[in-house]
Amino acid sequence: MAEYKPTIGVTMGDPCGIGPEIIVKMLSTEGMRDRAQFVVFGLAELLSYTADMLEIDLPFYRDHHEDIRKYERDLVLLDYDEISLPARMKRGPAKIGGRASMAFCQDAIEAARAGLIDAIVTAPISKAAWALAGHNKYAGHTELLKDKCRARYVAMMFVAPQLKVVLATIHTPIIAIRDQFTIGCVFNPIDLADRALRDWFGLEKPRLAVAGLNPHAGEDGKFGDEEIRIISPAILMAKEAGICVDGPFPGDTIFLKALEGKYDCVVAMYHDQGLIPIKLLAWRDAVNVTLGLPIIRTSPDHGTAFDIAGKNKADPSSMIAATNLAIDLAIKKHA
Repeated sequence: MAEYKPTIGVTMGDPCGIGPEIIVKMLSTEGMRDRAQFVVFGLAELLSYTADMLEIDLPFYRDHHEDIRKYERDLVLLDYDEISLPARMKRGPAKIGGRASMAFCQDAIEAARAGLIDAIVTAPISKAAWALAGHNKYAGHTELLKDKCRARYVAMMFVAPQLKVVLATIHTPIIAIRDQFTIGCVFNPIDLADRALRDWFGLEKPRLAVAGLNPHAGEDGKFGDEEIRIISPAILMAKEAGICVDGPFPGDTIFLKALEGKYDCVVAMYHDQGLIPIKLLAWRDAVNVTLGLPIIRTSPDHGTAFDIAGKNKADPSSMIAATNLAIDLAIKKHA
């Protein structure tokens, strides 16, 4: 029996960034279009220009984005021709970029929820551009996905060949973490990580480690008591639920233990605590996966890179890894 060939929705991200370039390069990767069908939510003129610049021929079947449906073709481009970019496009956050990238995302989410596509891979957006376009409600993709999918809680998982990390807080300023830090804030990502490792990555009994929030994991309350009041009770709840989890550990050593193979995943307390080791180890290969959704969504682990957009300098490795993981997860879900 032939392996299931899923349909992957790809959003172009901010048109002023490197999204068009990494999408064209990803789609031209050897064997990629043998693994899946693709529906790209983007601007036909910009993607065609990018493909010409890169001297890559992509046989897009072009349709209008208002006709989102099941397609029999391997490569479909849903064009937003009502969005017109200026001839001299600004390489930075702009209202038009925020408007366009939000439209791509919202329509892709709708298509995934309707079962028209099996997964979404999102190219980078600019949060500043979303704000300029009036979309201040969402700090990023994760918050938008949570809202549109009506998910109870979500978490960001970063998958690299050497390490997996899940975040307890997402785009929360460090100074604001104390006000939002609860037992549920720590327990939920532990729970989501355990489920993902079992269901998506085939681990029968995942081993999770939880990082502390404070230096030396608080050292018995000398450097902060969040480990005593919040993190340890959350770990106890998880253990009582049958999850194999240890901690809290000092954030400056626990990632080394995971790298040595003692743990399958680390739950970090805040954004940079988890992202620094991931990006240091696997800048080219790391993938962001949103946990807790009824749909599959992955993305490359980098931003819009406005400074190199349109210069054929963008590395598509993370976009390729994100697409391959989305395909793998879609096949597993279909099985």
